[in-house]
Amino acid sequence: MRICLLGGTGQLGYELQRVLKDEELFSCGRRDFDITNIDKTHEALRTINPDVIIHAAAVTDVDLCEDRMELAFKVNGRATANVAEVANTIKSRLVYISTDYVFDGEKGSAYNEADKENPINIYGKSKLQGEEAVKSHMDKYFIVRTAWLYGHKGKNFIKSILSLANNNSLLTVVNDQQGCPTYGFDLSEAIYQLINNDSYGIYHFVNEGQATWYDFAEEICRVKGIEAKLLPISSQELQRKARRPKNSSLNNNSGIKLREWQAALADFLKNRA
Repeated sequence: MRICLLGGTGQLGYELQRVLKDEELFSCGRRDFDITNIDKTHEALRTINPDVIIHAAAVTDVDLCEDRMELAFKVNGRATANVAEVANTIKSRLVYISTDYVFDGEKGSAYNEADKENPINIYGKSKLQGEEAVKSHMDKYFIVRTAWLYGHKGKNFIKSILSLANNNSLLTVVNDQQGCPTYGFDLSEAIYQLINNDSYGIYHFVNEGQATWYDFAEEICRVKGIEAKLLPISSQELQRKARRPKNSSLNNNSGIKLREWQAALADFLKNRA
């Protein structure tokens, strides 16, 4: 299978490359071509002529998106329309990586794939624009929503907690946001299973179970045997620029299941470089 991975230099891109190493994989980053340019996108993807395009390129800094709204919609929204338009033209299937932040978090329980979207920040709105672009340009697509992603490359919550805990600091951690911590390697394996069938549509892929950021930090410290002082705080106390959903947990109603988040975390920490 010939696969073009957009966003290959990112956190998820790294994990996808580990999983897809035996396929004919073309990993592309910003230096290879600019997906915000429709002509460059068409030229590059037509040259590669992949069976599947995995679109994992995005502006993912939630607070940055509030300050740079135009950039967020340009990359997460309009560039995704470019990719979808070209994918449809060259008859490639498309996997678009989306987010739990397309929901407002007010449901009170985990979201299903068919639940109504209502993002409350620019990041979520720009990613929803990307989803709508995929649906309007294509028939053969997979929209994969995931949440609270971490992996071996780049910055993430786990690395931040370990860095601060090793400095014997008092850690203040938000305890009023709930979601699904998800290991990028597990997500990548689920995506690999997905592209080996033709059951197109929207999927929620997260490690099973739910946690607050405080629960997540507590489990990180427990697994690593770190006796850190954790202090729960509210989202309001943290004063981030972008609003976060109170509960953006996702239900995965497909036959492709990911393991429990605690097991995935333990595996990540055991094999962490």
